[in-house]
Amino acid sequence: MEPEEPLQMPVIGEKAPDFDALTTHGRLKLSDLKGKWVILFSHPADFTPVCTTEFMAFAAIADELKELDVQLVGLSIDSVHSHLAWVRNIKEKMGVEIPFPIIADLDMKVAKRYGMLHPGQSSTSTIRTVFFIDDKGIMRAMLYYPMSNGRSMPEILRLTKALQTSDAHGIATPANWEPGEKVIVPAPKTPEEIEKRMKEGYECKDWYLCFKKL
Repeated sequence: MEPEEPLQMPVIGEKAPDFDALTTHGRLKLSDLKGKWVILFSHPADFTPVCTTEFMAFAAIADELKELDVQLVGLSIDSVHSHLAWVRNIKEKMGVEIPFPIIADLDMKVAKRYGMLHPGQSSTSTIRTVFFIDDKGIMRAMLYYPMSNGRSMPEILRLTKALQTSDAHGIATPANWEPGEKVIVPAPKTPEEIEKRMKEGYECKDWYLCFKKL
């Protein structure tokens, strides 16, 4: 008998926990996706109303995420047969094709590695999590939602673009940033850098808060 997988919480900036899981698209290892960004998200259960609206919403942004070299992966503690039946139901009843794989996590191994089970909500169903994993397999951001409330797809897209923009240009993004808006130049770390910063031509509110256009 295998030892029970302990509950864990991923850490931003560290390697995302690997997994080898059965999905609606066959077996999938996270490590096999290295070189691509991954958005791994969980939902409480198949054939439930909020989850159905979310899956249709994720399907609606799947092409845009694909253009950003992002692989969407869903998960719940349901069987692959349940997933397949639900996907078919969504296509037949709502006219929406679900293009991404869904992990069948009946043994809860992935859920426990990613801290998807919160006893205050349920011990047998995952809450609504979203994990942003970069092309090097590093955990970059995490979102946690309760079972009662669906997620915002615009925020998931916005955060993906913000993370990729920060990587590409070595900058930070301000609150409510959207692509095309000004970004934040990293703050100087020495008195000499402060003096230099004020002469570099950025739009500065003060020495520590400077903006620029990309």
